[in-house]
Amino acid sequence: MTRAPRRLAPALVLSLALATPAAAERLAGPPSGDNQKASVSQWIGPVEVAVTYNSPKVIAPDGTDRRGKIWGGLVPYGMSKDAFGTCGDNCPWRAGANENTVFRVSHDVKVEGQPLAAGSYGLFMIAGPEEFTVIFSKNSASWGHYYYTDKEDALRVKVKPRKAPYTHWLTFDFVERRPEEATVVLRWDELEIPVRIQVPDVNEVYLGQIRNQLRNATGFEWQAWEQAAQFCLGKKINLPEALKWAEFAAHSPFTGQENFKTLSTLSQAQSANGMADAAKATMQKALEHPTATVIDLHMYARQLQAQKKTDEAVAVFVLNAKRHPDVWPVNFGLARAWAAQGKTKEALAAAKKALPQAPDDANRNNVKGFIARLEKGEPVN
Repeated sequence: MTRAPRRLAPALVLSLALATPAAAERLAGPPSGDNQKASVSQWIGPVEVAVTYNSPKVIAPDGTDRRGKIWGGLVPYGMSKDAFGTCGDNCPWRAGANENTVFRVSHDVKVEGQPLAAGSYGLFMIAGPEEFTVIFSKNSASWGHYYYTDKEDALRVKVKPRKAPYTHWLTFDFVERRPEEATVVLRWDELEIPVRIQVPDVNEVYLGQIRNQLRNATGFEWQAWEQAAQFCLGKKINLPEALKWAEFAAHSPFTGQENFKTLSTLSQAQSANGMADAAKATMQKALEHPTATVIDLHMYARQLQAQKKTDEAVAVFVLNAKRHPDVWPVNFGLARAWAAQGKTKEALAAAKKALPQAPDDANRNNVKGFIARLEKGEPVN
């Protein structure tokens, strides 16, 4: 008779489980010293920059008030010495508490003017009363500085610390934000350490994303090609490719579509590439296209006015009146056209006809102000 296997005692089962490598991993629990974990991120255009760190406070765990004793005290000036680990006499500050402070960037950037490749880095600092050295280490997975080595440095930059309002918890934040750069600062006690992050050519990063998007499902829509062309036209960059994108939006056999929007964008792209005659013909086709709405024509005429092309603007306002008679904002457009040509009587008549057609109070007040200025002989636009 085969004997049934004996059941192990629960205590023995537990002891065997704890002996396995998986069980040797530490359980998740409160952070050491109650230095809570934090993270902050900022996009510089399409580029994401993030810092993850553990945040100590000025008051020590034992209740000691360390205000005014952080810099040059708790955080020593220069490299420190540590008997544990392998950093020896060359141990920088971990720019926070507990495990590495991690700096992550999604694309190549410049830090204080120096190149740094996309990736994750351990962030360390060498403090000084007049200057800090900020270190980006290729090792971002350590605990503290104990195994730091300068052989893993990806970049070192020097920055000037500056006075700041008192900050109880060590905090990273992004300040001085611009389309192509931002400054990340570490604040603690009454000091902050600023580090400037730049995207050398943010528009080129956008273009890279646009090109990739046009290769996936987005590229099956004419709207994507038209928007891509408009991005370049608005920035006045990449104009030959913008022309190709505009042509694709209007004329691609599968995804292109001739309409007011694609044709007017194609006209702009042709003009930007020195094709004046083609641009004029394409714009005329856009104006005459059945998809050209009353608002499309009105706004195009307003653009022409802003460009001081008064006669061309008047022609479009008149065309709009023929195509869409007696609807908002056609009469108001005619009022602008006649006023631009000094025909005050005709302008007043058209404006007064437009007043009851205005769709809301904001537009009604705009027409009223226009009429009042005309009656006073003041300039209008």
